[in-house]
Formats: sequence, C-alpha cells, structure tokens
Amino acid sequence: MNLSQQTAKQFRDVFTGGNWTSVNLKETLTGVDWQQATTTVHSLNTIAALVYHIHYYVQAVLNVLNGNQLEASDKFSFDVPAMHNQEDWDKFVATTLADAEQFAALVEQLPESRFTAIFVDEKYGNYHRNIYGIIEHTHYHLGQIVLIKKILLQGQ
Repeated sequence: MNLSQQTAKQFRDVFTGGNWTSVNLKETLTGVDWQQATTTVHSLNTIAALVYHIHYYVQAVLNVLNGNQLEASDKFSFDVPAMHNQEDWDKFVATTLADAEQFAALVEQLPESRFTAIFVDEKYGNYHRNIYGIIEHTHYHLGQIVLIKKILLQGQ
C-alpha cells in the first residue's frame, strides 16, 4: 500500500471504521436523533455543531483536491445550519459521510509527490500537514461527540 492509499485508509477509518481506536463517526452517530444532535449539554458544543465543524474543514480541503480555490475561514466553522427535523439531520449526516468518501477517493489518487507540495499558500504548509491535520482534527472532535452522546444517553 503506497502513501496515498494508506492516508486514504486512515481517513476512511475515522469516518467509517477500522482504526485501532475502534471508534468512528458513522457508528457514533448511529442512533443519534436530530433532537439529541441539537441539544446543548452543559456549555459544550452540540453534536450537530461538532459534525458541522468536522465537515466544514473536510469540505474546504475537498474543494482544493477538486482543483478549486480554498474558500474557508475559521470564523465560519461552527455556523451550523438550523435543523428542524430528523430528515434535516439524516441528510446532513449522509452529506458529511459522502463528502468524506469523496475526499478519501481523491487522496487515494494523489501522486505521493503531492504530499510535500505547498497546499494553496506557504502559510498553510504542505498537503501532508493538511490531510493528516483533518484526520487528527476529526479524531479530536469525535472524542467530544462520544462523550456528549454518553451524557445525553444518561439523561444529562
């Protein structure tokens, strides 16, 4: 397995399973309904806000991998759209997972030399830093989602 394939696998694993932590976004969100996803626990972000935040950066880098400009700003990364019902939540989760798979598929096709190339602008570092950063970022917020889900299931 080359670097591109290995990186794509690690990315997929945090979203759909197979990593050594035995936790992934898809399984963690299974059984979370829209009301739970939008419920604030203590002063923490909601599950919906954290999923949006994860997806925001995946989508930003995905745009670059698709040959487009980087159009993202940290100040918008928690601007989760309102969710009014289960259909809104289900559609949002499905889009998040579909975009993650598209991201992984594009990473899988990257020439290994791209990993050391500058990502959009020197201030952002190289592709390796950004792609692995997304993986680390997802693991970090996934841990928060797991804890919030546990609190919600215990009735706060």
